[in-house]
Amino acid sequence: MKHKTALLATFILLAGWHGLSLLMDKPFLPTPLASFLAFYDLAREGALAKDFTISLMRVLAGTGLALVFALPLGLAMGRKKQLNRLLDPFISILYPVPKVVLLPIFVVLLGLGNAPKIFLIALIVFFQLLVVLRDAAAAVPAESLLAMRMLSDSRIQAFRHLLLPWCLPDLLTALRVSMGTAVSVLFFAETFASFDGLGALILDGMERRDYAAMYGAIIALSLLGVFLYELIGLAERHLCRWKRVDG
Repeated sequence: MKHKTALLATFILLAGWHGLSLLMDKPFLPTPLASFLAFYDLAREGALAKDFTISLMRVLAGTGLALVFALPLGLAMGRKKQLNRLLDPFISILYPVPKVVLLPIFVVLLGLGNAPKIFLIALIVFFQLLVVLRDAAAAVPAESLLAMRMLSDSRIQAFRHLLLPWCLPDLLTALRVSMGTAVSVLFFAETFASFDGLGALILDGMERRDYAAMYGAIIALSLLGVFLYELIGLAERHLCRWKRVDG
């Protein structure tokens, strides 16, 4: 049923795109067919695979870096009230700041390579994961913690058998949401002083007024986002079967 509804939604979106393209009759809005043909041409030429791989690596590296720091800190803040009271004012100030405006600073400090793009993605995703993990860890029932202490005094066992399983569904949901954010930030970063990646490919098509190629690259970036979103969804269904509700 899920696949059927996804196909139906895709058909409706493509039909709406096609109808709007015919109605406007402007070169900057080609039909879906022309865009997918341009996508095929980019893939056949080999440029698309290279830029897709570069963009994928940047998103995975940025998200992975964010997770490495957000996971232990978020869990610690959720369980240690003193630590949370100490750091919460900084998070309250820094979380709402639009961190994409820091990209020029990162470029000046780190150059035009992968580093500023990865760091910007990591910085933005870090705060999203940190807040979710902190709140999830703080919501662990006291009776569950008491029962765990009666079974074992080991903090490692408590982390492995209680804290991590309790927080895992929230973490994976946050990661799925963060994928959309990471891909959006990636596009912005790759259109700013960058010579590779899908964002640069989109910008190149726009500057050459090859709008079909531009939309072909947009399709590739969209597929990247869908791939990552569904990949984490697959991990969530596999790792959190105990919390899965069919319906």
